[in-house]
Amino acid sequence: MTDLYSKIVSTGSYLPQKIYTNHDIEKLVDTSHDWIVERTGIISRHIADENESSVDMAYEASCKAIERSNLKNNDIDLILVATTTPERKFPSTAVLLQSLLNNNKASAFDVNAACTGFIYALDIADKYIKGGFAKNVLVVGTEKITSLIDWSDRNTCVLFGDGAGAVILTASQTPGLISNTIGSDGSYKDLLTVNTDTEVIEMRGNDVFKIAVNTMGKLAKKTLENSDYSVNNIDWLIPHQANSRIIKAVAKKINLSEDKIIMTVDKHGNTSAASIPLALDYGVNTGMVKKDHLIIFEAFGAGFTWGSTLLKF
Repeated sequence: MTDLYSKIVSTGSYLPQKIYTNHDIEKLVDTSHDWIVERTGIISRHIADENESSVDMAYEASCKAIERSNLKNNDIDLILVATTTPERKFPSTAVLLQSLLNNNKASAFDVNAACTGFIYALDIADKYIKGGFAKNVLVVGTEKITSLIDWSDRNTCVLFGDGAGAVILTASQTPGLISNTIGSDGSYKDLLTVNTDTEVIEMRGNDVFKIAVNTMGKLAKKTLENSDYSVNNIDWLIPHQANSRIIKAVAKKINLSEDKIIMTVDKHGNTSAASIPLALDYGVNTGMVKKDHLIIFEAFGAGFTWGSTLLKF
């Protein structure tokens, strides 16, 4: 029996038109462009309009990914949306997206693992395809994360941005997703959370930074150990785009050269579950990511949750 793999065959992304630079943030809180760049690597971020939802952004990214895959909307038989900012409590963002796509065939549901959501969704898609339960899967990370921002909190308002990224995975007889590792530890639930009274993000940044670097470094090593590859085989590290200092520290822990990192945090900020597919699509569109490149995704998010995917593009 021939092994069955899930393989990413196309990507798509969407970023809102409105852009906040660090100089715009300077007008809101006591901070500076230089301080933000030094501490986070962020220069600007995209901000969704008031009437622009996570579903709207997911739709734009999905249409691009579907078009590039040469599939039709109704060829998709599973829709997975990773988000922490759904348009409605219910039905799910995935079902609302399915309606916009005029798809009457797929199963659809959301995944909430905060910033790790896209990798969790990839892991689910991989298992559905390998198990023979789905052939073409749309996986989307979409976030209107600025809807959860207190714009007077200088510790968080500098960090986040909005956007959506999407990929199409299909069943393949050639290797695609090679190794997936996911995990969580709820004992850290209060270090990065949304206050249920105020509905805004609260974060103990120093604690999150230390745990993120340590966890993601170990995770990358474990993911490689579960495969036949070493760090020397990696063409690209595409991590969750939270903070350039975290990203560079993780690369250093696994002895990966910084020129093998795809980094978009400078122009996107932290877009939570959307950050990895946004960065992947950026890599594809700029010609950095090419066919048969070996890529490792890494993410760490509230919960805490974490995940890593090793794949051949």
